[in-house]
Amino acid sequence: MEILLISGLWLDGTAWDAVIPALEAVGHRPRPVTLPGQGDGRSSATLDDQLAAVLAAVDATVDNPLLVAHSAACTLGWLAADARPERVAKLALIGGFPNEDGQPYADFFDMHNGAMPFPGWGPFTGADSADLDKDLRQRIAADSIPVPEQVARGVVRLTDQRRYDVPLVVVCPEFTPEQAREWITAGEAPELARAKHVEYVDIDSGHWPMFTKPAELARLLDLTASRD
Repeated sequence: MEILLISGLWLDGTAWDAVIPALEAVGHRPRPVTLPGQGDGRSSATLDDQLAAVLAAVDATVDNPLLVAHSAACTLGWLAADARPERVAKLALIGGFPNEDGQPYADFFDMHNGAMPFPGWGPFTGADSADLDKDLRQRIAADSIPVPEQVARGVVRLTDQRRYDVPLVVVCPEFTPEQAREWITAGEAPELARAKHVEYVDIDSGHWPMFTKPAELARLLDLTASRD
């Protein structure tokens, strides 16, 4: 199956380097999506530019692909499902939930010189980063790419109700499937509450399983891709 991999904030396509060979080994065709402003040097990129890049990748596939989105990019994956509900076979959300229409995309941290730099590990203490050793923390921080302000503060626009028909798999890293269900029931993820086909899978990792548990993440994505 064709699998499109969408990185979260501050990451480029190399975040998936350890996952891709494991997916290829079982016959899939994975491809990381280069997001404008996160890997191509475009500091003036917008949220619309990033969505256009994802949609171009979807449109270039022969068969309907599995979209895989990490963290804040879960909203970007959801925007793609909204724009191409007939072309997205499934959407896997890793460690995040999509924002609602009218909300900012990812305006979480301070901006500096028109971009949102990686804020350091302070905001991610606890379960988020518990499985990252010192070397890995240093590497991720050193490789981090400031997210253009027009991406982070871009406004989410959802228009097609058919997005709720796209099958979803919620991959739960630093939280459990039970916690995810509780949050959704409590109204913390209204878009997922309206989705018609939602499956929850657990992975024993922190927020970045593509770095710490790539083989296990690839196994879960293989199961997602293979399941009807």
